[in-house]
Amino acid sequence: MDVEEMALERTLVDYTDGETTFEGYVARPTRLGPSAPCVLLAHEWSGLSEPIKRNADRLAALGYVCFAADVYGKGVRGDPMGDNSHLMNPMLADRALLRQRLLAGFDAAMALPGVDPARIAAVGYCFGGLCALDLARAAPPNLVAAISIHGVLRPPRIGRQGPISASVLLLHGWEDPVAPPADVLAIASELTDAGADWQLHAYGHARHAFTFAGANFPERGIVYDAKADRRSWAAMKGFLAEALKAKA
Repeated sequence: MDVEEMALERTLVDYTDGETTFEGYVARPTRLGPSAPCVLLAHEWSGLSEPIKRNADRLAALGYVCFAADVYGKGVRGDPMGDNSHLMNPMLADRALLRQRLLAGFDAAMALPGVDPARIAAVGYCFGGLCALDLARAAPPNLVAAISIHGVLRPPRIGRQGPISASVLLLHGWEDPVAPPADVLAIASELTDAGADWQLHAYGHARHAFTFAGANFPERGIVYDAKADRRSWAAMKGFLAEALKAKA
């Protein structure tokens, strides 16, 4: 069942971290049980954009409450087709602050009505993939899975990494200039050392942003790939279904 076939409820939710207010987007099926699994969706570098909201709707149509979190602040938005490094780079430069904001979003997701707080997964694209991985590195007790799609893989280097309890799925374009093979090998070692249950799906010839239908900047290594898009969506669906299934 896709978004067009499933009736969804959509709302905006404010939450805070310190003195900063953030605005999250919630999508959920209208017919959902009283204790449903939740997918926290981390945005890419443009912030809580309309494309991210559409992705949240797609995830909700799978039968989840989807909470698209915000790490920039309420009303701080970029251009989905433009250069948003002025928004992203301060977060990359202060990964401790980024982690703090991600945990605030995680707490907001757990507090949503109708969410089973013991069944939460994090998903992110590009910069959001880094966010999903940083949330897994923070190891909140109720995070059961983290999925990075053509994500930035560089570690935060903010202290010794403890155990990672969430299952981790990396969906990676092998020719992605944002995450070269050295970064892939490094995160494989990191996840292994942290005792994580992890998987890597690498798509040959796929470049950065391979799931974004409008991506066509080959000179920058940013190109849509329909086959990798289809395969990665199927892999994510299966991974979420396994990780978020109700416990007997």
